[in-house]
Amino acid sequence: MRSARTMKRHSALALVAAIGVAGPILLPLPALAQGDTAAEDSGGYYATPPPIDPGPPPNDTRKPDKNYQPRVTCVQRNLEYNEDIQNAPWGQQYLRIDEVHNLMRAETGHVGISVKDKKPVRVAVIDTGVTPHPYFGNRLKSGGDYVRPNGDGLHDCDGHGTQVAGIIAADTPDHIGFTGVAPDAEIVSIRQSSQNYSPDEEGSSPAGGSGGDSDEAGGAGDGNDGANGGESLRGTNPAQDSRTQGSEGAGTLKTLAQAIVNAANAGVDVMNISINHCRPANGGITQDEQNMWAAIRYAVRQKDVVIVSAAGNVAEANNCKQNDQALAEKPTTIVTPPWFSEDVLSVAAIDETGGLADFSMHGPWVSVAAPGTGIISLDPAEGSDGLANMMIDNGEAREIKGTSFAAPYVAGLAALVRAKYPDLNAYEVMHRIKFTAQHPPAPGGRDNFVGYGVIDPMAALTATVPSEENIPPALAENLPSDMPPPNNRDWTPVTVALIGSGGALAALGITLFVVHTIRRNRKDDTEPARA
Repeated sequence: MRSARTMKRHSALALVAAIGVAGPILLPLPALAQGDTAAEDSGGYYATPPPIDPGPPPNDTRKPDKNYQPRVTCVQRNLEYNEDIQNAPWGQQYLRIDEVHNLMRAETGHVGISVKDKKPVRVAVIDTGVTPHPYFGNRLKSGGDYVRPNGDGLHDCDGHGTQVAGIIAADTPDHIGFTGVAPDAEIVSIRQSSQNYSPDEEGSSPAGGSGGDSDEAGGAGDGNDGANGGESLRGTNPAQDSRTQGSEGAGTLKTLAQAIVNAANAGVDVMNISINHCRPANGGITQDEQNMWAAIRYAVRQKDVVIVSAAGNVAEANNCKQNDQALAEKPTTIVTPPWFSEDVLSVAAIDETGGLADFSMHGPWVSVAAPGTGIISLDPAEGSDGLANMMIDNGEAREIKGTSFAAPYVAGLAALVRAKYPDLNAYEVMHRIKFTAQHPPAPGGRDNFVGYGVIDPMAALTATVPSEENIPPALAENLPSDMPPPNNRDWTPVTVALIGSGGALAALGITLFVVHTIRRNRKDDTEPARA
């Protein structure tokens, strides 16, 4: 019996010792003591290009990379949809363009003419060409043609470039609501691409082609070509930018890089590129992309040109798959030129709700956003003097929309900033537009959907930007207040007291249990044994 009692006592003491040792371990840890899981390393080069020197800009041949022929009838006016359009599009009203024009006229006397040299700001439109229109007056200039040999860039078979240019610089009569953002600016048209053209597989090289500048279709064709001499561009039809260029039309990254160099050497102040190339992200960069990057850096850093690019539209059939992966900084789709965001203003599209349009590509390179739906612009048909708000695409009337048409709102604004602040360099102009945008509620005032937010033209033309005035960035500081100090109670003593009290109660309970056990054992020892 003695040995049994001893074993019970030892068991009770062992229980106390075990609880005493395990107690601190079983208590909940404060938040600051808990470990934090590290974020996954994105690895590779996805959000930004590799840290390499892309080399010198490519040589500009000023001609197509091969012989192209028109295969589809060029855009024609359709009075059923585009007759007597006189209202202003919602995007123009959203950005308060009319008020901006009043401001510019009051302060500078013009809307797109530099206050320094009294010359129009020059905006290059690298696109499908720009058709002459009465609302351009004599402000439309030839910049070259990479679709037809010896072309002047003033023929727009697709209709896309004319509408882009109209948003930038159309000067309409007072009774028409629609107007360009910078109606006094000059447009330099460079035709670099066309979806209504395809390589002439039976024809000769560009140098020996038919020449001329006719856009008359030569018959139906499938537009297929297995070796296009460069990466195909993803890009732009007048309704929504979703068809492939290059293999299904004219235009490659090679000729786009040359067109950028061409525009830079022509002395333009702003460049609008509503053309994109999409590919799956793999952590690397292709030679064609390096050439385009070199052309962009040459234009911005050596020629002081503000480059504005459409962010791109979702089109899975053309490798333009949406970047909606979990790790935002590791996109699955690379879009160029926007990828080179250090030197490019990349523009996403919003819709009438003010939210991001469902077709607008996401990405860490998105700079700002602008209206990209419900577009009204110039009718691109030859000989037309009206406007268009619908386009016939595959036999159906469609609304004009796309990031292609959000970009020219920003290009027009860049032209106005350059007109009013001619001493700002290209990077300072881009910074002013981003700094004054309507920032989203995100860290640093930027996200991968609208970048630094929807542009605010009035703020961009009137705000004081600290960096331009050599004012250091604002710092957070505590300001005195007449209010009593907040009752931010420190709960640490209470927590410690409760933990200590809980431990004491637990120890008391264990002690009582042990004492009770020992007494019961002694009582059992003193009771006489029964027969």
